[in-house]
Parts: sequence; C-alpha cells; structure tokens
Amino acid sequence: MAATAASAAPAPAVFEATLRSLTVWDSPLPSFDPADAPAAPLPLFRAWFVEAARAGQAEPHAVHLATVDPEGRPDVRTVVLHGADEHGWHFASHSTSAKGRQLAARPQAALGFYWPVQGRQVRVRGHVSTGTPQEAYEDLHVRSTGALAAALVGRQSEPLPSPAVLAEASEAAWERARAEPGAHAPTWTRYRVEPYEVEFFQGDARRRHVRLRYSRNGAGGWATELLWP
Repeated sequence: MAATAASAAPAPAVFEATLRSLTVWDSPLPSFDPADAPAAPLPLFRAWFVEAARAGQAEPHAVHLATVDPEGRPDVRTVVLHGADEHGWHFASHSTSAKGRQLAARPQAALGFYWPVQGRQVRVRGHVSTGTPQEAYEDLHVRSTGALAAALVGRQSEPLPSPAVLAEASEAAWERARAEPGAHAPTWTRYRVEPYEVEFFQGDARRRHVRLRYSRNGAGGWATELLWP
C-alpha cells in the first residue's frame, strides 16, 4: 500500500511547478469602503455571508476553528457555522471530541472564514461558552438524518481500529436515526464564540487589501481601526 501511494505521488518539481502556476482572485472583486461599515461587526458579517452565497461561493458556512491543546499547541479543523447572532458565532460538536476537551480546558477560540470568490476573509476571536442541553437537542434535530446518525455514532477523535468497525457502527446509527428521529446524543453540545475581536479583509487585485478590525471597548460597544495589509 505504501509503495503504491509513493509511486503515485508527483515528483517535487511537478509539485513546485503546480504550486507556482496557481492564481489568486482571477475574477473581479467587490469594493469595500470601511467608511460605510456599521458600528458593530454582526450586520457586516451577515451581509458578506449572504453576498458570498449569492456569488456562488461553495459552502460559505464552512469555517476554520482554532483551539489550543493542554500543552499549549495550536490545533485547527473545519466545522460548519450553525448561526451568528448578538450572542456570538455558533457551531456544535461532541463535548468529548478533541475540540470539546480543548475548549473545556481553555475556552478561547478563533474562527476563520475564507470566501475566495469575492476575495474576502473574516476572522473572529473570542471566549467560548456552551448552550443549554435543550439548545443542543434542538440544534441536532433541525439537521438531516445523516447528521443525526453521525452524532449517534459518537466517539469523535478516538482511535479507530479499522474501517470495518466504523461501517458497522455507522449502519447501526443510521438504523436508529430512522427508527428514532427524536433520539439524542448526550455529548452533543452547541458552542458559541463570544467575540472580542472581528476582522474583515477585502482583497484587492493590486494588493491594496482593506482590513477593518472591530475590538470590544470598555463601554460594551465596538471600536474600529484599519490595518496595514
């Protein structure tokens, strides 16, 4: 298996040539005047999110979630945004997963959205809190049967003995999800990142990128400042 994989790998020169041939933002980009930005980041995020979806961005709700493990080493993965409101940016996972354990020990996280179809990024940093068990139940049951089945499998981030073990557990979970649509995964948890900093990045073809950062101020509102690209 290893020999087959190695023989199929491209030569280093092919990799380097491919890497250097790639372009960034090969379509017209929207403009962004920070003078027109709202006083708080949430309305701007919602506007950019809708614009990205309407522009054809694939999976605009996919977001990189960064946490820190007990040794202080950074960790990152991609999750799905479940909401964004006055309380924060929401996602969900098992509390027993790697991210769940890391957030329980250090409830701070960063989110990173990237919408290349419009050359835009949004970065969110904040404190993480958990929702109620009822919120977790409602979150899980507005999703698909497949999502429920995956949650019922559980054991996220644990070592897997073999693909056959996963197939057996997955099949059993699918059968239960179909037979018991109200079934719940006890460790399923809804999380929210309560932001103290949100940055909006608008790419520019001439590399005069616009970066606008919102930061919480002492009065509970937001202060804004521009950053060098």
